[in-house]
Amino acid sequence: MASATLEASNAFAADPDLLNSITDAVNSALTMCDTQVRCVGMSSVPLREKGLVTGMIGVHGAVSGFVTVNLAEKVALAAVGGLLQEEADHLTAQIIDGVGEITNLIAGGIKKGLAKTKWAFSNVTVPSVIVGQSYDIAYAKGLKFLSVAFEQTHSEAIMLDERMMQVTVSLLRL
Repeated sequence: MASATLEASNAFAADPDLLNSITDAVNSALTMCDTQVRCVGMSSVPLREKGLVTGMIGVHGAVSGFVTVNLAEKVALAAVGGLLQEEADHLTAQIIDGVGEITNLIAGGIKKGLAKTKWAFSNVTVPSVIVGQSYDIAYAKGLKFLSVAFEQTHSEAIMLDERMMQVTVSLLRL
């Protein structure tokens, strides 16, 4: 029974290259935005993203897939506000564009972090931004997933969902 438990726990272990590249990229990008988050969880399967704004960017090279950056509205406002050095209190076209730029920064950081690993990719697409919560993403079979959840300390965000950010990498080795 002990070996079955060990095998099960190893089945859910995160690939350290993916985990380190995501956490390093998020911390680096959000430092540029005068925003700090802490890693609070991870999953090897995609989760239903609860945030209001999702940046999505395709990646390709030796692997193909995409990076999604899902943000609660208050996290998006704080991060983009910090990036632009302007206070924002509601979603605007400028905030949505800023989420695309933050997605680009994070995807670029992940690209750099994975450069010398089996998950290296050489190109990224232009980011797209989804606004809203009622959407599903259909994933191809065979993808390697890692979803990492982050919590931002935000004095005005009372509910946990208002402080959350999730970055998901889904890659297929070619």
